[in-house]
Amino acid sequence: MLKRELKSEINKLWEKFWSNGISNPLTAIEQMSYLLFLKRMDVEDTKKLNATKYNYKLNYISLFKGHENCRWSKWSTMEGKEMFEHIDTVIFPFLKELGKSNSLYEIYMKDATFAIPNASLLVEAVSIINNIIDDSLCIGNTNYEVKGDIYEYLLSELNTAGKNGQFRTPRHIIKMITEIVDPQIGETICDPTCGTAGFLVSAYKYILLQNSSKDNIKYDEEGNPFDYIGDKLSENELMTLKTKMLYGSEFDQTMVRIALMNLIIHGIESPNIFRKNSLVDRNDYNENNIKYDVILANPPFKGTFDKKELSNRFTINTTKTELLFLELIYNLLKDGGRCAVIVPDGVLFGSSRAHKKIREILLNECGLEAVISMPSGVFKPYTGVSTAILYFIKGESTKKVWFYDMTDDGYTLDDKRNFIDGNGDMTDIVKSFRERYNQEENDRKSKHFFVPFEEIKKNNYDLSILKYKEIEYQISNFDKPEIILKRIKDLDNEIKKNFEELNVLMKK
Repeated sequence: MLKRELKSEINKLWEKFWSNGISNPLTAIEQMSYLLFLKRMDVEDTKKLNATKYNYKLNYISLFKGHENCRWSKWSTMEGKEMFEHIDTVIFPFLKELGKSNSLYEIYMKDATFAIPNASLLVEAVSIINNIIDDSLCIGNTNYEVKGDIYEYLLSELNTAGKNGQFRTPRHIIKMITEIVDPQIGETICDPTCGTAGFLVSAYKYILLQNSSKDNIKYDEEGNPFDYIGDKLSENELMTLKTKMLYGSEFDQTMVRIALMNLIIHGIESPNIFRKNSLVDRNDYNENNIKYDVILANPPFKGTFDKKELSNRFTINTTKTELLFLELIYNLLKDGGRCAVIVPDGVLFGSSRAHKKIREILLNECGLEAVISMPSGVFKPYTGVSTAILYFIKGESTKKVWFYDMTDDGYTLDDKRNFIDGNGDMTDIVKSFRERYNQEENDRKSKHFFVPFEEIKKNNYDLSILKYKEIEYQISNFDKPEIILKRIKDLDNEIKKNFEELNVLMKK
């Protein structure tokens, strides 16, 4: 969605932080986020003030009233040392006090700290951000969509794994999952382990795109849509989308701040992101304990939890986080609510009582619609563990489950994850899923097929695709032994002949 030149500028920004000793990617992205956020505030505030000049009824009061020296356009032209001191002593205190009293912004930004180590890095970072935002590289204007894409691309370079098995979900996988779940305007959408808010941003953009006139959608050179604003939505619907539909939580405070800024940069001015450990904290995500229409998630896996700390809402006797989060998600969904969640393969066939119990819940108390098996390299370089996507609807009954064997996600499956076409099986998965009930054949040798519920039940609720996929082995035709033996003797004679010729040459 971004031009190559723009990506190059963003990569340059990352390199400047690395070379100046900020080796922790989370610290780097947090500091970049503050700068982008400050730049955006000045641009948007100026736009609103200009609009007020032509329409006094808007009655807009500048965020910078009484703090004009906090505008990006004012301090970004300062000399390096002066700018460095100004950011530390004036801008950051202003930034932390900017939110409304007791707002989520105020709560989570109060511990924000300025950690850029020297004036030269600050000056270079400010210069690069000016280029990124102001230049014509931004496809003509700096709308929310482009700025959101800039931020998403910044986050895509966040090559770090968190504690307790947290792995950042590749954005193209998130996009595919969102298209499968198909969230709609008015639905409440939650990610109980939201990280940088990738699923929530994806759901927001998907709803805007689905509600934009075709004439108002532009496409970049790679065919990706941008500049869509959801013009078919009413003012009330747009406000609902921005304020009452998207909810998330994360227990890492830095991640919470990054998620907040990610959503704000995408145009969601009052994000509902909470700092909490969902497995411990019984409080729900909104004031009325409303359950959700849609849950999109990639919970931490490979972790365990101390039983003493767990909330007593769980019925499954386990300390494995991937199983506990599945029960949590089930509890958070409304009846009829839809969920797509990424799980490690062990959830699909694990033999413990807890593993079987959670699969029974998914198949007996939900309509388990799909199991999409993903190749083991999708989460590299973090981990090579195999994973799958489960899609289910709470309260329905499972009659048959659609399996898909994804082998290609458009990137190499090694640690480098080099771009191939960025798509692989993705388009076919979404298309085949939407048309799954129209497929005439049910060939278990193909990439996708149905398996009846009763068959899965007989197999101890095993959801591994290898349990049901038929592998077609091809018999190779080998030469007869006497022919192979003759070929070896001929080669041996040829080698002896070459040695004899070499000896003759050496004696000359």
